Amino acid sequence: MYRIIADTHTHTLVCDHAYSTVGENAEAAREKGLHAIIMTEHGPSMAGAPTWMHFGNLGAVPRELCGVRIIKGAEVNIMDYDGALDLEQRILEKMEWVIASMHTLTLLPGTKEQHTNAWLTVTENPLVDVLGHVGDGRFSFDHEPVLKAVKKTGKIIEINSHSFKVREGSEVNCKDIALLCMELEIPVVVSSDAHHADFIGDFTRALTMLEGIDFPEYLIINADKDRFFKVIEERKFDKSGAVT
Repeated sequence: MYRIIADTHTHTLVCDHAYSTVGENAEAAREKGLHAIIMTEHGPSMAGAPTWMHFGNLGAVPRELCGVRIIKGAEVNIMDYDGALDLEQRILEKMEWVIASMHTLTLLPGTKEQHTNAWLTVTENPLVDVLGHVGDGRFSFDHEPVLKAVKKTGKIIEINSHSFKVREGSEVNCKDIALLCMELEIPVVVSSDAHHADFIGDFTRALTMLEGIDFPEYLIINADKDRFFKVIEERKFDKSGAVT
């Protein structure tokens, strides 16, 4: 059984469709024995999302709440099939953690070729850390070329537990992607994508799948405290203007 020590994808009521404060999320994380949570609000193109000012002022959030490390990040929206994102470089440079995701509210599903092209472009963006909820069947893509690009560029794959419930095809697709990650030795993070404090640290579906294929613990970045914080520091200082 893996022990996940940080939730790498969380939302607060700064987004209209989420319902807890960062303090409530931190308290929930403490109660569940987590060492860190990452704030990853949706980029401003999402309906009800914060403006760029939220991301530009994340330094106002304490480094630690309730004994839990608060890591400042964003879940940016992929806006087209050329891989454009909805936060400017000057803002992304300040983030400690950047997830890039496809959402139907900001990008209409296209062809598998278009989705693949978008992901390939995103992997080349030095300010993106993680490819978000890649199992979404509405945005199917060719796994092998994208995962090989992920390996080449040092990106991270997210296994989003919440997606197994709300995004069609996610469990099957994530299993296929995880198997390829095993083969290529690509690191992953497991996340809750919580939109309420009660779901912080809810990784059950993702972990059940990973355990079922004997996914190696050493490839799960947030299954080890030292490994996780080392990755956070390395990625933060790879970007200019790091959050402090």
